[in-house]
Amino acid sequence: MSVQESRPSVLYVCVHNAGRSQMAAAYTHHLSEGRVEVRSAGSAPADSINPAVRDAMLEEGIDISAEQPKILTADAVQASDVVITMGCGDTCPYFPGKRYEDWVLDDPAGQGVDAVRPIRDEIRRRVVDLLEDLGVR
Repeated sequence: MSVQESRPSVLYVCVHNAGRSQMAAAYTHHLSEGRVEVRSAGSAPADSINPAVRDAMLEEGIDISAEQPKILTADAVQASDVVITMGCGDTCPYFPGKRYEDWVLDDPAGQGVDAVRPIRDEIRRRVVDLLEDLGVR
């Protein structure tokens, strides 16, 4: 098994894939230094990343401006070891044997950077805990 194949994989899902799941994916990639395969998707993707989310992540030195919201697919769920949902409810496909967690977080949609910062910081705390749990931190 190559190093690539042995990496745990995490999928973050929220409704628009423009805020919460993008922040979680960016933190996971950044904090794991590539030791985790990261995906993010939305049940009803927006056209672009939330600008306040982009600015809040830039404050952390993480540039997500090149990211694009993506549609959630059953293949993405099936290819992931851990599926973290953030408000997508029953629209997320379920596969037995996967680890599912639902993170209850405020939605940054329509919020300014001041309102996004505490959401961002809570996501970072949860990502750190997840990485420790996965043994990659």
